[in-house]
Amino acid sequence: MGKTLLLLIFSMSLVACSSANSQEKLVLDSYEKDQHRTLEEIIDNLLSNKLLVPIGEVPIQKDNLMTPEVLELGKILFFDPRLSGNNEVSCQTCHDPKLGYGDGKPTFTRIDGTNGLRNSSTIINSGYYTTLFWDGRASSLEEQALGPIQDPGEMNQPLDELVEKLQAIEGYEEIFLTAFDDGITLENIATALAAFQRLIVVNETRFDQFLKGDRNALSPEEIRGLDLFAGKAFCITCHHGENLSDNEYYNLGLTSDDKGRFAVTGEERDLGRVRTPSLYGITHTAPYMRDGSIDTLEEVIEFYNRGGDDHSNKSMFMKMFMSELHLSEQEKADLLAFLEVLGGEPPMFVQPDLPGFK
Repeated sequence: MGKTLLLLIFSMSLVACSSANSQEKLVLDSYEKDQHRTLEEIIDNLLSNKLLVPIGEVPIQKDNLMTPEVLELGKILFFDPRLSGNNEVSCQTCHDPKLGYGDGKPTFTRIDGTNGLRNSSTIINSGYYTTLFWDGRASSLEEQALGPIQDPGEMNQPLDELVEKLQAIEGYEEIFLTAFDDGITLENIATALAAFQRLIVVNETRFDQFLKGDRNALSPEEIRGLDLFAGKAFCITCHHGENLSDNEYYNLGLTSDDKGRFAVTGEERDLGRVRTPSLYGITHTAPYMRDGSIDTLEEVIEFYNRGGDDHSNKSMFMKMFMSELHLSEQEKADLLAFLEVLGGEPPMFVQPDLPGFK
């Protein structure tokens, strides 16, 4: 019985691999044949692709009113280092507007000065995600907001002390009362921070204008790059929908000690898997990948072109369909040109006057 089952599983694996290889060949053969399409035919095909949609309004939780007073409070809290245990680290420390709302480092710096395992992911368009953090351990910006504050390795501020700490700062109670009837509470801190983060959005890029029907919004090179994105390069498999993220988790083969989503679920299949990041704002957010191990978009393209690295739990899709992409130098240049369109212009916020400082 056991041998029969093993043979059946082995046979199914062979069929799956054979099917995957056949599908990959079909995509590549189809792409080669399509090289003779006119630019207008390529545009028609892209505009009919239901996985490519212009970005919409950022989703807002029904209990977050996003009033001007709440947004202003959220901005103040975002820039205030007194939300940390040592009064030196603010949200802005790891999410600097001048650095694409990241910190420009491969991995974040812990409050004790040592290096963490993960890249400080940008918060551009974070309001569109269905889960937050690389491992998806929070389901909303409101839930996410207090996590780094209380994390011993990040801001190291015990939450049971935070409310009293802010109440002791002259002017904070009044600012909270303009935003919330009940003043300073942990829930209001989280609500205000989440509201402010929803303002950090890149949208209305030329890519979005193209998808809305402006056939001249992209150059021929950028259109060819988008065609690769949606075809031969397989980018669209994970990067689709209005935020160019499927909100799913994958292991791309990166060799890292980071356990990824496994730390949340405890399931072996999640070892090293992380959530698909959005590509909006991408030109502002180097270095790339969850460990910040890739410095440039050109190197990101090379990473995928060679089929990623060789982690033991590497995504089956990467193994089956992206073992090598065989992109030519011109195709790499076209793909890069399209990705650069997605950079857009993130909104820039500067530190407001903080209460308690003369």
